[in-house]
Amino acid sequence: MILVVLPIHDRNPTRRAPVVTYALIAVNVVAFLLSPVPQASLGSATATQSCRDTAFFFRWGAQPTELAHNHALAFAIGSPVGAASCAEVPAPYDKIPVLSALTSMFVHGGWLHLLGNMLFLWIFGNNVEDRLGRLRYLLFYLGIGMAAAYCFAVTRPNSIEPLVGASGAIAGVLGAYLVWYPRAKITSLFVILPIRLPAWVVLGGWFGLQAVYAHGVQAQGGGVAYLVHVFGFGFGAAIALLLRGSTGRRQRGNPPRAPAW
Repeated sequence: MILVVLPIHDRNPTRRAPVVTYALIAVNVVAFLLSPVPQASLGSATATQSCRDTAFFFRWGAQPTELAHNHALAFAIGSPVGAASCAEVPAPYDKIPVLSALTSMFVHGGWLHLLGNMLFLWIFGNNVEDRLGRLRYLLFYLGIGMAAAYCFAVTRPNSIEPLVGASGAIAGVLGAYLVWYPRAKITSLFVILPIRLPAWVVLGGWFGLQAVYAHGVQAQGGGVAYLVHVFGFGFGAAIALLLRGSTGRRQRGNPPRAPAW
């Protein structure tokens, strides 16, 4: 997740421990550590390691063409062929496309990818969980992540490049946070200087950048699925708007409000 300023803390207290947010972070970290991906950071990446990582992404990531056509690819990734490519081999597993949209949310492409996503989830997830309640928050998170992946697949129905990462689901959390807590104070790093900004500036700026990047990637091609972020954020904001009244009435008193900007 790329931003001009890097959020590191928010002043927006909750009434209860964000158990689901903690659990999601733990599952993402454990899944990453158990994957072959961290091994590449221990030394120079080899062709074998690269093919192993790609095979893992093909197995547990979500290929847009599989989602768009509800049909798994007939091949998987095998050993290196030469110095720059990997062999295509018959898939040794039965892959269910709709489930890959779920598993892909717990697969990350590297340490920065993982840590960036988990930082955003840590800062903003607790308040959204507090507002929705634990079960509804979990369904919200997983549902938006899957929906964002499917919407992206519609835009690239023939792409076999795997989608991996929790960015779509976390973008939904950011969208909901912006709707419910636009004036909450977010402490962020601008270069190396800590500054305090309202959430509508930080998250509105983040969304604007994702939309700009998504337009550039769609026009020129690229490796980051910014449209997934855009879709996820939009879904999260829309659901928050629909639930804004009902979540307030459901709770025993409204959640603590941040001081006005």
